[in-house]
This record gives sequence, structure tokens and C-alpha cells, in this order.
Amino acid sequence: MPGLEIRELECFLVLAEELHFGRAGERLYVSQSRVSQLLRSLERRVGARLVHRTSRRVALTPLGERFLARLRPAYDGLAAALAETTAEARGVAGTLRLGFQGTADDRLTEVVRRLTDRHPGYVTDLVELPYSDPFGAVRSGAVDAAAVLLPVEEPDLVLGAVFPRQRQTVAVGAGHPFAGRTAVSAAEVAAVPLVTPAAPAPAYWRAAQAPSAVPGPEVTTLQEGLSQVAAGRAAMLLCRPTAVYHRRRDVVFVPVDGLPDSVLGLVWHRDGETEPVRALARAVAAGGSSPERDLTWKDGAIHT
Repeated sequence: MPGLEIRELECFLVLAEELHFGRAGERLYVSQSRVSQLLRSLERRVGARLVHRTSRRVALTPLGERFLARLRPAYDGLAAALAETTAEARGVAGTLRLGFQGTADDRLTEVVRRLTDRHPGYVTDLVELPYSDPFGAVRSGAVDAAAVLLPVEEPDLVLGAVFPRQRQTVAVGAGHPFAGRTAVSAAEVAAVPLVTPAAPAPAYWRAAQAPSAVPGPEVTTLQEGLSQVAAGRAAMLLCRPTAVYHRRRDVVFVPVDGLPDSVLGLVWHRDGETEPVRALARAVAAGGSSPERDLTWKDGAIHT
């Protein structure tokens, strides 16, 4: 309708709620006469009365009731679209630094693609983190968020969206007794030396990545760990996608039965939860999670 003013529609919606010209004017910060003027203008466009008013009462006409039922969802949708677009334009812009450990495989690149599809002007920088320090860059502000292996038990960090679960494999040298097996058990893995992340990774996190009763070499990077494996000094636990990415002739990756699946989670500092970080978490969550005991992100917390 040429010349239609959004204020006319707002006036009608407020008047329909208040059924009082004075109170409607107060809510709209205009005079009572301005409310009448806006309503008359809208009724002229429609070609019929929408509100019946007397000196004692104000009520919607039957046509006004039907117009209200049609207008309310359309107006709410328009307001939501404007609010969401404005928030995106103001909040999600510039560069987001996303930390990763070891490998920026297709799980991460797919998240970046989803984020870019929703926010075309956005740039995501991928920053490699030491295997031995999953949380330090988040705490120092070197990255805005990081995709790290669970568990995460850090009071100052938020564990947000998680990636789909992945089966564990054990990496062994080509001459290792496991190398010719189609699978090994968790008990067998616990009985051999496992590559362990060095400090400053917290003790609980280091133990989760190397659940062995036999001390193994400590390393600071994934590549150091694979070198220890290739040299026959220890085995190393890796999730299936990382194993696939790092296939090499001198290392064999064998599936492990009985270990909890490997899960990557997105973490950020509690003081650093910005709209870009939340947008990143939504991009991770949009990828779905494993059908078994799904872990999802909602309202800034982890849910099972």
C-alpha cells in the first residue's frame, strides 16, 4: 500500500491492547489526538472502520478483530527480522580467532563455512594450539575460542557447543604387536605406554588423553607424538578423523573398543562471550551431534 506508515500499524496494535486512546498515546509517546489521527488514516486506507468508539468504551469491530489476527504475526516477524539483522550487523563483524589442536580437519573447516554462509563479511582465522596447552590461548586472549578435546573442567571457561562424537583409535608403529589387529580393547591399550601431553595441560586432561598405567613420553605437539609412535617408543590415542588425516606408512591406526568416544568442544573465557563467539557456537551446533547421548550447547552451557 503506497504511503503506508509503520506508525499507523503500531498505533492500531497498541490501541487493540489498551482499548483506550489515552493509554495508547502514553505508550506511543504521542497525544491522544495523534492516536486518533493515525487510526483514521489507517481506516481510510482499509476503507472501513476497524475500531468502534463511543464516549464510554472502545472496541474493535469484527473487521478490526480479523485485521488484528492477521497483522500481529506479520508485525512480530518484521520486528524480529529487523532486530536479528541489526544484531548481526553490529555484533558479528571483523575477525574471529579460532584455536585448534593438531589438525584443522573438515570438522573445523565445515564450521567456518557455515559461519561464513550466515555472515558473508566475516573472517575466521584458524590458530594452532600446542597439544600440551589446550586452554592457555583462550585465557590469554590469543584466541577468541578454541576447539579442544574433552573433558573441560575449567571454572573460568565456558564449554559451549560440541562436535559429533568420534571413535577412538590407537596409533602404533608398524612393528608394534597391535599393528596387525583389526581392533584392540581398552584394557590392552591401558597396558602399553601412551604418548602423554606435557604441562601446562591440567593433570585430569592429560590423564584423559593417555589413560595408561604405563608412563609414556610427554610431548608438546601432535607431530612430536606421532614421531614417538613411529619410532616405536609409545602408542598414542587419536580420534578417527585425526587418524585418517595423519595416515603415514610407518604408523598404523587401530580402532579401540571399550573407550569413551573422543569429543571436541568449543570453549571460551567467561569474560569473553561476545556475539561473534555465540555465532561460532551456533555454527558448531548446526552440525549436529552423535545420536548416542547427544551433547548440545544451549544458553551458554553444556547439556546432555
